[in-house]
Amino acid sequence: MKKYIAALAAFSIVIGTCGTSAASADADTPETLPLGDINGDGLIDGRDATAVLTEYTVVSADGGITFTDAQYTAADVNTDLNVDARDATAILSFYARQSTGLDMPFWKYMGGIKAENVMENMTLHEKICQMFIVRPEALAGESDTTAATAAMKNALTEYPVGGLIYFSRNLISPMQAMNMIGTTKQYAAEAGAVPLFYGIDEEGGAVARCAEVLGTTAFQPMYSYKDMGAETAYANAKRLATDISLFGFDLDFAPVADTWSNYNNTVIGTRAYSDDFAKTAELVEAAVRGFSDGGVFCTLKHFPGHGNTAEDSHYSSAVSYRTAEQLKNNEYLAFESGISAGADMIMIGHITVPDIDTLPASLSQKIVEGQLRGVLGYDGVIITDALNMGAVANSYRSSVAAVMAVEAGCDILLAPASLTEAAAGLEEAVKSGSLTEDRIDQSVKRILTLKTKHLIAPPINS
Repeated sequence: MKKYIAALAAFSIVIGTCGTSAASADADTPETLPLGDINGDGLIDGRDATAVLTEYTVVSADGGITFTDAQYTAADVNTDLNVDARDATAILSFYARQSTGLDMPFWKYMGGIKAENVMENMTLHEKICQMFIVRPEALAGESDTTAATAAMKNALTEYPVGGLIYFSRNLISPMQAMNMIGTTKQYAAEAGAVPLFYGIDEEGGAVARCAEVLGTTAFQPMYSYKDMGAETAYANAKRLATDISLFGFDLDFAPVADTWSNYNNTVIGTRAYSDDFAKTAELVEAAVRGFSDGGVFCTLKHFPGHGNTAEDSHYSSAVSYRTAEQLKNNEYLAFESGISAGADMIMIGHITVPDIDTLPASLSQKIVEGQLRGVLGYDGVIITDALNMGAVANSYRSSVAAVMAVEAGCDILLAPASLTEAAAGLEEAVKSGSLTEDRIDQSVKRILTLKTKHLIAPPINS
């Protein structure tokens, strides 16, 4: 990773807007600094964000520290005891809001941003858009997006989605990835959009977009480490998170919380942490802590458990013949431990469990509300698996699948076959009364609460 540090530092200067390097810790640095004012110049601006990113890069690369204690205290603006890209994002968001007329001290801004504040002035369309994470191609109407173009800028104004998910085809080089994401963040800010999630599947092993293209740390499949203990699971996850965050990704669709309990299962297989339910729970709990300490949001997947199916839900229906009681005593263990460790999201798979419902889990209220929220008591963000996968797309139009998923209790809809159709379907459902705006608000509040935890979304039109 060290060979990418110079590129990241150069990019940090670009987004700093003022072209200066990180603050240095010298004898003239005061013992205390105002929150966010890393270089002590009395301003909260891009130079402070650059300082935070540069320090984070140095620490991530070799453990070296250049900040004084006062600078670290001033830099930890979200008070999570880490100085990382999330703090830089908060500073940049405040700086951008100042340029549009925000008149508020930084400490008050940081303490006063709540999901309710952000939602107050959002239209129904904006709230519904917040419930989608989509491929950049689906948003901008392009093929194999590798740069933030004018089409992306215009699309973010029309459809201010909750986030983007990137794949190997979107990545060429470290600098290209950083510029693509950094420019997209700038476009979103200019459009007045709530800061987006920038997500990727980086599990390690066969599913590792950054390792495949950008040369980040290469791991064996997580199953290879099953006998190496929780410390290794934690370290691997933290390394994965640290690596991808250098390019601007802040959401990883990992760890896999499925247990490889059916050896005819090829879609999960060695992506699982173990073939033993209790061991999977132990390792997944450690991995969640690793992702968090590495500076990214993480996602447990694929509830209620994809490790026992024989089919691949990418292409067709996948069925688990486990009973509800068997799931509770086995598959759910890893999800429960991941929730206890602070997992940010849980992904619902397109898995049909006949003992509970005939619908795929992602569209089933009995599974989403009844099992995940009811039996497991989870009240965080629930995201569907990609809705363009065969298990759903072969049977339901985008508009129908979107409404069914929200009725089931899902908060974020991942990669529908058609974003415009899915968003229109939800808007029409609210207007017709089949869905209430209060139901939309429930999901949007969960999403924004998670974002204000680290991304610090500013109030819209305030």
